[in-house]
Amino acid sequence: MAATSTTSLKLDRAVKERVNRLATLRRRSPHWLMREAVEQYLEREEKREQLREDARAAWAGYQATGLHVTAVEADAWLAKLEKG
Repeated sequence: MAATSTTSLKLDRAVKERVNRLATLRRRSPHWLMREAVEQYLEREEKREQLREDARAAWAGYQATGLHVTAVEADAWLAKLEKG
């Protein structure tokens, strides 16, 4: 099991009430719900950041080499993949 540490989180009353209500509906603790929300947010944002990094690298590669694929070429390639 991974080591854990306590973190304090200040929520305004309305947000805290929403968390408590949803936790009750889901039959989970507010702690579980908030931890799950943070984990999902991090996963989503890390994927977005990786996409940005990949796009920057692709752009740099294009600028350095001029190599690219047209939309028609990409569509033809994808059609071949679909056929198996």
